[in-house]
Amino acid sequence: MLCWFSSRLRTLAAFAFFLTLAISAASADEFFFKDGDRVMFLGDSITEQHQYTAELESYLTTRFPKWRLSFLNSGIGGDSAGGGAGRFKTHVLDEKPTAVTINFGMNDGGYGKFNQGSCDNFIKNTEKMLDAAKAAGVRVALISPNAVDRRYKSNGAEYLETQKEFYAPLAKSAEKYGIAFADQYTKTRAAFEKMEADKADNVKPFGDGFHTSPPGGLQMAHAILTGLKAPAVVSDVTIDVPSSKISETSCKVTGLAADPTGVEFTRLDEALPMPLEPDYASLLPYLNNLKDLNWYGLKVTGLTSGKYSVVIDGVEVAQHTAEELAQGVNLGNVTKGPVYAQAKKVRDAIGAKNKIVHDRFRNVVMYNAPEWLADVAAERKAAVLQKKSEQIAAAQASIYEAVQPVKHQFAVKAVK
Repeated sequence: MLCWFSSRLRTLAAFAFFLTLAISAASADEFFFKDGDRVMFLGDSITEQHQYTAELESYLTTRFPKWRLSFLNSGIGGDSAGGGAGRFKTHVLDEKPTAVTINFGMNDGGYGKFNQGSCDNFIKNTEKMLDAAKAAGVRVALISPNAVDRRYKSNGAEYLETQKEFYAPLAKSAEKYGIAFADQYTKTRAAFEKMEADKADNVKPFGDGFHTSPPGGLQMAHAILTGLKAPAVVSDVTIDVPSSKISETSCKVTGLAADPTGVEFTRLDEALPMPLEPDYASLLPYLNNLKDLNWYGLKVTGLTSGKYSVVIDGVEVAQHTAEELAQGVNLGNVTKGPVYAQAKKVRDAIGAKNKIVHDRFRNVVMYNAPEWLADVAAERKAAVLQKKSEQIAAAQASIYEAVQPVKHQFAVKAVK
């Protein structure tokens, strides 16, 4: 009786999980970003790092290869909401974006005890930006900053509590303006607290406690994207061996050969999983293993008990038991094989393109010539700006060529 009950619980848990995936997929229309967007990332040094923003780009590009998006970044180290409000026209609206993410507040809070006057000023300046965006017809996603990791910042314990109170009004501002809001603070704090409880000192996504190291960029992107209702499913395949029945989501399976010792088939996906670095592995348990963001699923029922290799184009990418495969496994987080290699190439190209984006902003957009050179400099600046913009557009076009999915031969083979 106990065995039957445990089995029943596993079945119900699997049903609930895949129901969650279905709901996530169905909510894609609610996602903040849209096809054709010209996206501007606005913020302070954490935005200027181009780490979390590159992960956002990586997700958007691999998940929606048929979309055509462009991205700019106007993050400035040490900036605040007041600075953002002061430069919102020249650094944001003059770039003609359709969608803007605003991520200020880390510096505004002062890194000490809570100050109501500073908080009031922060919200006032934030709403100045929201007013300007609304008047220009630009969609905005308002983002609370990441929590500081008190394990690695000397005043982190105090400032962590200041942040909670300081950022709380952002949700009300978002509601007031009818815009999207991603509560990054709450999600990152919960993850850090779990790391503390687990004594996971080897997991250090924020090198100095508040600026990201590369894994921290993924942690921020996960909090932001899930907060903005990003679809969870890349694609999903279910194969029932006894009946040879196939169920597909966002992909096409052909050439199925199946028996109780394994299956083989060709799979053409509509998207690619978001590529991860191998050293992100220790962070993934604190990000729900990306089940809510990067589900590249494979489920095979009816296999003989034992362990199986999952092979793509002749390269083993994972090993799972027959029971695990019957529950469904996520191949989105693997860091080898041809699917990963294609997505990683795209991610690397995004990083190379963003060096031009940063150079364009820092050395061209922000350049102000002395008054006696103003006329000549303005003409020269316009020419250089045009050249840099063309380089970015060409790089983006190459990225979209590289991200288009191709057919792959999958095999699930018994491990001897």
